[in-house]
Amino acid sequence: MKILVTGTSGQLAQSLLAAGLAADVDVVALRRPQLDLTLPGTLRTALADVMPDVVVNAGAYTAVDRAESEESQANKVNAAGAGELAQQCQRAGVALIHISTDYVFDGTKPSAYVESDPTAPINAYGRTKLAGEQAVAAGCERHVILRTSWIYSPYGANFVRTMLRLGAERPEVKVVDDQRGCPTFAPHLAEAILGVSRQIVQLKGGNGPWGVYHAAGSGETTWCGFARAIFAATAARGLPTPKLTPITTAEFPTPARRPANSRLDCALLEQTFGVRLPDWQGGLASCLARLPPA
Repeated sequence: MKILVTGTSGQLAQSLLAAGLAADVDVVALRRPQLDLTLPGTLRTALADVMPDVVVNAGAYTAVDRAESEESQANKVNAAGAGELAQQCQRAGVALIHISTDYVFDGTKPSAYVESDPTAPINAYGRTKLAGEQAVAAGCERHVILRTSWIYSPYGANFVRTMLRLGAERPEVKVVDDQRGCPTFAPHLAEAILGVSRQIVQLKGGNGPWGVYHAAGSGETTWCGFARAIFAATAARGLPTPKLTPITTAEFPTPARRPANSRLDCALLEQTFGVRLPDWQGGLASCLARLPPA
């Protein structure tokens, strides 16, 4: 099995490369300008050159706050680019796994979101990602859309690495405690994607389990609860830890509104593919073990 991945420099693409190496799966990640979601010609060339069995679209415009003033730019990647990739996959007869987000929901539901819940994004990033889902579904028959949330890993910029940096720099760290979600360890998500890929690669036409699924770490917490677990782990290592102060969303205004509830019910993924992501606490322990000592 050969997998072509977009978004080479991102957390998920890096995790897919590592997971593929460990599982003896050929994962190919091409950087821009070789593969650019905003340049259709590069998509056609990449598909022709690599000849993958599955494409994983992990590429996205993910600057949530900046997207409020750059929605058109975000749309070029998250919606138009995703749609063009889907059409190219359709022409090439290649299955597409597209990564989406919890931010397609407004966060007002009192319980975890299921795939059939109405979407209602409250920020520009969410709107462009929802448009991307719709474009993928319309453009490629053999598609699986995986909505995930709160991704963290040893790579790149993410909440865990930000907390470690702030904890080393400040005596007190204030973190929002009224937004709930499911932290997702990128290597766990990568392993789940490999599991789904193995099952869909042989399927043809519209008779497969195509559609939208939720794929997030098991369990839930708030951002402050996530930070508390991070600092508890650093304290167990004998490292200095800051005072952690819970605050409300209102006390930490940002250009983009965030959903108060980002919890995703992932039962359908398990029922359909037998894939369940491990709990986020175990992922955090693995993440911290892979990071160099502070």
